Amino acid sequence: MAFNHLPAGAHDALTPLSVTPVTHSVPMANDQLPPEAGVHPLPRTVLDRLTTGADRAARITHTEHLPPRPGRHAPWPEQIRPEVVEAVRAAGIERPWAHQALTAAHALRGESVVVATGTASGKSLAYLAPVLSALLDGSEAPNGRGATALYLAPTKALAADQRRAVRALAEPLGKGIRPAVYDGDTPVEEREWVRQYANYALTNPDMLHRSILPAHPKWSSFLRALRYVVIDECHTYRGVFGSHVAQVLRRLRRVCARYGADPVFLLASATASDPATAATRLTGVRVAEITEDASPRGELVFALWEPPLTELHGERGAPVRRTATAESADLLTDLVVQGVRTVAFVRSRRGAELIALIAQERLAAVDRSLPGRVAAYRGGYLPEERRAIERALHSGELLGLSATTALELGVDVAGLDAVLLTGYPGTRASLWQQAGRAGRTGRGALAVLVARDDPLDTYLVHHPEALFRRPVESTVLDPDNPYVLAPHLCAAAAELPLTEADLSLFGPAAPGVLAQLEARKLLRRRGAAWHWTRRERAADLTDIRGGGGRPVQVVEEGTGRLLGTVDAAAAHASVHEGAVHLHQGRTYLVRRLDLEDSVALVEQADPPYSTTARDTTSIAVLETAAEIPWGEARLCFGSVEVTNQVVSFLRRRLITGEILGESKLDLPPRTLRTRAVWWTVTEDQLDEARIDPEALGGALHAAEHASIGMLPLFATCDRRDIGGVSVPLHPDTLLPTVFVYDGHPGGAGFAERAFHTAARWLTATREAIAACECDTGCPSCVQSPKCGNGNDPLDKRAAIRLLTRLLRDAPKDETPQEEPPQDEPPQAPPGPPGD
Repeated sequence: MAFNHLPAGAHDALTPLSVTPVTHSVPMANDQLPPEAGVHPLPRTVLDRLTTGADRAARITHTEHLPPRPGRHAPWPEQIRPEVVEAVRAAGIERPWAHQALTAAHALRGESVVVATGTASGKSLAYLAPVLSALLDGSEAPNGRGATALYLAPTKALAADQRRAVRALAEPLGKGIRPAVYDGDTPVEEREWVRQYANYALTNPDMLHRSILPAHPKWSSFLRALRYVVIDECHTYRGVFGSHVAQVLRRLRRVCARYGADPVFLLASATASDPATAATRLTGVRVAEITEDASPRGELVFALWEPPLTELHGERGAPVRRTATAESADLLTDLVVQGVRTVAFVRSRRGAELIALIAQERLAAVDRSLPGRVAAYRGGYLPEERRAIERALHSGELLGLSATTALELGVDVAGLDAVLLTGYPGTRASLWQQAGRAGRTGRGALAVLVARDDPLDTYLVHHPEALFRRPVESTVLDPDNPYVLAPHLCAAAAELPLTEADLSLFGPAAPGVLAQLEARKLLRRRGAAWHWTRRERAADLTDIRGGGGRPVQVVEEGTGRLLGTVDAAAAHASVHEGAVHLHQGRTYLVRRLDLEDSVALVEQADPPYSTTARDTTSIAVLETAAEIPWGEARLCFGSVEVTNQVVSFLRRRLITGEILGESKLDLPPRTLRTRAVWWTVTEDQLDEARIDPEALGGALHAAEHASIGMLPLFATCDRRDIGGVSVPLHPDTLLPTVFVYDGHPGGAGFAERAFHTAARWLTATREAIAACECDTGCPSCVQSPKCGNGNDPLDKRAAIRLLTRLLRDAPKDETPQEEPPQDEPPQAPPGPPGD
């Protein structure tokens, strides 16, 4: 029997919420209602109020104090237009910070550059000053359109926010600056104006991939004059998504060259390790880096918060800790009552909805005007819903917001006093990015990381040095992944026939992948070039965000109203027939999931339970690319095929998590070819670890869960990006084996990173299990909320003995092994996994 843990792309099960009555830490008198705008309490005072009351102070495991820091100025380069300097001064900025001036100098010399400084350090102005100067120069050209610039953001919200900032800054400059957003929400009648007249187009990689590049003749005047390409929040382009964006940017450079343009790339990133290397890998051009942050910083008080244990018991009798969702909802309620403007970040869409809903209910008991000042913000909302929430947040109408990472990325939310992080966001870069949303005008700010009940969060709140004493991670991406490269070569050939001279642009794997595509008749050689052979658009063959196909529309059955969308890869587990679905604080039941038409029909309901999908997973080794002996054990890395099928779902009582029943589902299996790291142990090693056959499955399963939970500390991934399988006797290895795999076709680089850091990764895993105070295993160490086998069997103590024995022969000096060879390209037309 195999025990598995799926990444979110394949399994987005709903976790039960254990909500206990809250005792608010501040009085609910009228004098505690929100103060007038402009009043910003000190972060230490706010934290003291939050920790007043029964056992609240005991929930803080560590408080980090980052003192304020003065700024350092420098003059603008002389080439910046005086009109731009005056416009910046009119906006209240007399002189730039040193890193802004240095970034502008690189841009003006025609050198691509990445500025990787802290949140609210003025990165936008660093690239806007040279861009606006270039656009003004171009507006004075006697003939032609003049210079243009392209801005790429990972989210629509960030692009819309940047347009507001550009318009405000460019207003004194007259009609020489014509910014416009071009995304999926742009009306058709406006798109032609953007193509013909805008000189600063703000879009996202998806639109560049699907709309702009395939229609490049319509964009010829814009691309011919393209001077700068701005890539904002470039640290988010990692894993498979980052690899896709890297190839989209290579296609952009190729099309620009066709029109005689060679744009300079200006990148902005949160603080990252070796940003120049990551930016160079992303763009394919040499990039300089600016990493010294010269901006001032207000005081930051950062608290680590562990929710208390409850009297409830979950699966296998394990103690249940209060959920981070319920705890964050209480803290958001208290902060809003204090008048503290707060954003609570949460990783799941469902979590964002739940936090807002719970806070609204509890605020209604204080003052009926307060619930309307709290809202949720997440992907999947309709465009008009997102825009309304963004306007309310900017105006100050909203005091509290629970949001997914859609709001993390650079949106200027002025006036925030506090940030709640509902669970570790997956990387230290994201942690500081989210914490930096508060105090953006130089005031003090409070950040609170509320730990989820899982191994990594529990480890971090008790090992603060892992957060505050280590550098942020390197960005992991692999543009040469053949599952990524193949569809982009097809798209490039459809845009302009491919030639031998083009192949170096797409990387060393391009010739081999091209030959495969030609053999499969997706591309055909005519003369000296390869052409796309199909009638359908090549750009439509791949979803660069790895969504696994067309999003599933969630439609209200009685009215036909579109409520939102769900990623195709998550649909089997989240909107199957009978699933509970939350939207804008309302609860719906899924009546039917139509996979052929990608529609989930729902009706409003109020069930007293949540739903959790269950699944089965098997894994086959396709190729072992690298192998290292650990004594008799073996650590391996290579290619695997994962087959997963959602087979049923559980109904759980909301308050206690009690299982009310299980219903079978008839959904097709999905297959995934990807990369994995795995390790095996021998019978002699099991005997030395005192693990008998009855305990073996539980030991492997517990070690698998905990290692998945700890991997984000060593690779730039989210727990939802990876999956795992443990097998007491695997048919390919003929030994007890634990697999951890990338949840994306072709791999995302995470398993490879795990292979190269395995000794440190598995040591931390063993420490996390051993340090947990529970007796037999709980969500803080070895249980997983997304386990397809219901966390059965698990053996905590046997897992500790197993990992101890495994690590005894691990190499002491981990040096990177030779890069493993790449997989062959997919043997079916490029498309979503499971097709």
